Amino acid sequence: MPFPIKYLKYMSELIPVNIIIADRSYRLKIQPEDEEIVRKTLKTINEKIIEFKTNFSGKDMQDYVSMVLLWYATEQKKPTPEQTSQTNSTAKINRIEEILDKALKAH
Repeated sequence: MPFPIKYLKYMSELIPVNIIIADRSYRLKIQPEDEEIVRKTLKTINEKIIEFKTNFSGKDMQDYVSMVLLWYATEQKKPTPEQTSQTNSTAKINRIEEILDKALKAH
């Protein structure tokens, strides 16, 4: 069964990149506009591997990669400062609305 033309077009837009994680090389194909973020992510991951290797004892590289994977996944779940600020602002606005509603009902 041949690939749909849409899929073939998508594949032709990808660029090949070689990445290294924990001293292992991988070849990927990514969107050109994603290359910078992929490289920054790789840098963060490899720096964390070195940090965990320095601070914790492990049996092998897989232990450190697993630690970094858990750290990275946890970081992704944390709210960003913008999200925290927005939540705080929303709470303040809701409180102001409550005060205004009470004041308007009193008159």
